Amino acid sequence: MRDIALYDYDALSAQERANLCLRAEDDLVDYMTKVEPIIAAVREEGDEAIARFIKKFDGAEVDAQNLLATEAEFEAAFEALDDDFIDVLRYAADNIRRFHEMQKPQDIWWTEIRPGVKVGERATAIQSVALYSPRGKGSFPSVTLMTAIPAVVAGVAEPIILTPPGPDGGIDPATLVAARLSGVEKVARAGGPLAVAAAAFGTKTIPKCLKIEGPGSPWFVAAKKLLADDISSRLPAGPSEVVILADDTISPDLAALDILIESEHGADSSGFLVTYSKEFAEQVRVSIPQFYDKMSEERVDYASTVLAGPRGGIVLCKDKEQAYAFINAYAPEHCQILSKDAEQHLPHIINASEILLGEYAAGSLANYMMGPNCVLPTSGAAHIHSPLGVMDFMKMTSVGTLNAQGFAEMAPKTERFARYEGFDAHANAVSSLRASFLKK
Repeated sequence: MRDIALYDYDALSAQERANLCLRAEDDLVDYMTKVEPIIAAVREEGDEAIARFIKKFDGAEVDAQNLLATEAEFEAAFEALDDDFIDVLRYAADNIRRFHEMQKPQDIWWTEIRPGVKVGERATAIQSVALYSPRGKGSFPSVTLMTAIPAVVAGVAEPIILTPPGPDGGIDPATLVAARLSGVEKVARAGGPLAVAAAAFGTKTIPKCLKIEGPGSPWFVAAKKLLADDISSRLPAGPSEVVILADDTISPDLAALDILIESEHGADSSGFLVTYSKEFAEQVRVSIPQFYDKMSEERVDYASTVLAGPRGGIVLCKDKEQAYAFINAYAPEHCQILSKDAEQHLPHIINASEILLGEYAAGSLANYMMGPNCVLPTSGAAHIHSPLGVMDFMKMTSVGTLNAQGFAEMAPKTERFARYEGFDAHANAVSSLRASFLKK
């Protein structure tokens, strides 16, 4: 069993501190080189290339004419899942929908900015969006709900879910059920770079989309970077990562339990527990392995790999301020605060995609049930990006109108501004010339 890394943050050099903030997808050069020919093949051959690469990468025989899920597959998916789990999916979908409905802006708003001058904004949905649901280390119907529901709430006219098939060529049943519960009827087999290329260029089966959203592997992230000019994707969502700030007011066993949540996603995940108590740090370090026998061998391998470093372990800081500094520099996807007085820390955490407060707020609840989106910025993108939400599937249009009173006040000032910048047509359009034409 691998040892759990312990870092004395105060003793680290500036470079060593910076190295703690590195993620698996920070260096995508190798991935991008390998992804380029895949993208080129999909662009040239469409569905045939997708079917060929599915056989190569997923080991599944898929007919190029059968990439879309059929009604029979949807029906079989509902039959395959027990009623209790379908109820769980419905419960989660309801919470997620309630949260995202609160995000939706009003269709249009106006304000009279000056007498006779009204301005505002109109919100409209992006028309075609691909929603990616990964499957490399398991199936993720939770991601299907988290991407599809805000898209539907936004009013996207043509949403399509793209997901890798299993070894049998089938789509994960829970993903199909989640799609239908979300209100999306089009689901296609395409994973990683295949999904990005198919959505970017369009194929006979998969429509060309304006945008693709969802988390994925470095292969998926590399394809998004290469195709940034062909399809929009605002959110950099790569392998899972978490920073847990914990103090000695809570059980070290609880901290050990929770650091494993994101660490079990995969060997490319990142997971740090931050504390300013040496005794507490050692207690957590001893406690973590006790939970390994309650996890599958595969998940133990992932988690123990992450926590052995360099992208995971325990960070011992000298005080709260140093802990805050590390967290804000790291800008984690998931941030959890384990303390009897968790809210005292909240004002100090500026850069985090999600912050969960207190002993009851396990990361699992946020990933599946609470409602806020679990598709979150990774690799430090929380410095500038927000979680996936309804506004990622909408766009705003500025609107404005004036009456004669408003024009009379604003036109002379506008003409003077335009003359200063040397734009004659701009100035002429609000000069006495316009006034004379308005009288006709």
